[in-house]
Order: sequence, then structure tokens, then C-alpha cells
Amino acid sequence: MNILLDAMGGDNAPDANIKGAVNAITKVKANVTLVGKEEVIRSKIKEFYGKEIEEISERLKIKNATETIEMEDQPTVAIKHKKDSSMVVGFKMLKEGEGDVFISAGNSGALLAGATLLVGRIKGIDRPALAGILPAYKSQLLLIDAGSNTNCKPINLLQFAQMSTIYLRNTFGIEKPAIGLLNIGTEETKGNELVRESYNLLKEKSEELNINFVGNVEGRDAFSGKIDAIVTDGFTGNVFLKTTEGLGKFVKRTLTESLTKNLISKICTIPCLPAINRFKKTMDYKTYGGALFLGVKKPVVKAHGSSDERLFEYTIQQAEKFVENKAVERMIEEFEAKK
Repeated sequence: MNILLDAMGGDNAPDANIKGAVNAITKVKANVTLVGKEEVIRSKIKEFYGKEIEEISERLKIKNATETIEMEDQPTVAIKHKKDSSMVVGFKMLKEGEGDVFISAGNSGALLAGATLLVGRIKGIDRPALAGILPAYKSQLLLIDAGSNTNCKPINLLQFAQMSTIYLRNTFGIEKPAIGLLNIGTEETKGNELVRESYNLLKEKSEELNINFVGNVEGRDAFSGKIDAIVTDGFTGNVFLKTTEGLGKFVKRTLTESLTKNLISKICTIPCLPAINRFKKTMDYKTYGGALFLGVKKPVVKAHGSSDERLFEYTIQQAEKFVENKAVERMIEEFEAKK
């Protein structure tokens, strides 16, 4: 297996990307190929570790790419014209079988355009979507779409529910994942036109498509542990995702400050440290890695734009599991079987 990592994409590139790959190489069985400016990557590795890349691991490799797609670049234009960028080179390697999964924290629009144009959609899927994993009570929550399609039609949300069901069943072993539609209320008459029409379509087609649709779900109930996935458009989903991450950071920071406010607080905290650390780990979105781009023919993972070395490390480990579980192959088999 060969995991392709865009070494030049993200706010902290290439430092965090390189360090994350080096950290991950001892925790995965796959090869990890850093795609980007070879001279820069080699120089950074020498600076950080005092070694050549070959001395760190024979499974850590470099694929040279002379250009970089910047955050301000127009997505489709960048994909078409920056043909030797780390992102385009990575996609071509993926498509041609030189890699099994591609990870990037770079320009989201370009990543989605490249995945669709260069790798290709699964037959029958109108719009691929980002599926991100979030913590939930004694469980986890799949959020789809997490930001790739800001304008959606009811058929898109129906297909998001289909893809979620197939993905959760085959990758996480959840036989009948509970799929909810994110809304401002649980009543079927609530929400805007898109949500109301999507509700009716999901209700009509759920039995035929083997979707365990549980109805509308309010944001406050999404993390109850009773819902396995929530479906929404990419605009709402991205706002929901970033609000959740922000709230998690706020809770962790406030809790830490409260527990270390004075000497008495610190002393009283000592017996509770194991429970506190477990809570912090549960709330840490970094441990859940990136978001898989469901609906394309090969595994593509969108890492957070602000990824640090720890998040890259987790995302690489997560990507290896995607490939091992044949998430995309099973998506193609099962989705196309329903056509």
C-alpha cells in the first residue's frame, strides 16, 4: 500500500506535513510518499532530523512536484493549469495506481475539483461529498456534507444518506446506521424548502434503498449517541463542523483554566486526572483525522487546513484503514448494485 500525502498543502506546510509523515511511518505498514518540491522536503528533513529521508525509513519516499496550489487560487483553473502541482501530481498517481489513497490539507475547492475531474465520480452519484467523523456520546457521528457542496438538491441529500449507510456498515460494522436529517426542529413540516423536500424524499425512498432514516434531528441531539450520521448541505454542514470544533476548544480551555486556577484547585484535580484526560481525548477532534471524500472512484481524504503534525499523523493512520477496509470499492459495488 502507498499513501500519498500532499506535502505542500495546508497552513503549516511543509513542516507539519513532513513531521506528521515521519511520526506516522512507525505506526502504519504502508509506504508514505510525500508529494511536493523534493529539494525543499529533503532540506527540511535534514534540518529536523539531521538525516536523509532514506535513513529515516525505506518506506518514506518523495515524489517531486514543482508547483503548489495556493489557498487563493481559483480551484478549477488551478487544477487545469498547475499540472505539476503537488495536488495534481498526487491525483494522477492515485488514478494511475501509483498510490492507494491521497491526503491533502490544501485548497478545499481545488481538492474537490481535482477529485471529481481527475479521479472521477462513482457512476450514478450526482455529487460527491465530504464525510467527517465527530465524537458523540459513547460513539461517533458522521457528518455529511461537511463542506463540499454549498448548494444542494433533495436528490443530493438522499444520495448522501445512501453513501453514509454503505460507508458506516462496511467500514465501522454498523448494520443499520441511524441516519438523521439536520434541521431546526423534529417535525416534518420544519425547515426550509430543501430540507422539507429532502425529508419527503428520504421518507419515500428509505425502505427501497435500505436507509434507516430516523427523521429530522436538531443540532443539540446530534451528539446523543443515538444517531450515527447526520445529512445536510455543505454550507450548513461546514458551519456545524466549525462551530462544534470551536465549542470543543472552548470547553477544554475553560476546564483546564478552572482546574489550575489556584493551588487548592490543582491539588483537588490530581485524583481526577485520569478521567479529565479521557474527557480531553474524547473532545479532541484531531484524533478523528480527516474527512473522506465519498462518491469518487479512489480514496481521497481532506485534512484540516490548519493541520499540525499530530493531525497529519492521525490522518495517515486513518487513511490506511480506509484502504484496508476497501471503503471505496464497497461503495462502488453496493451503490451501483442499487441502480
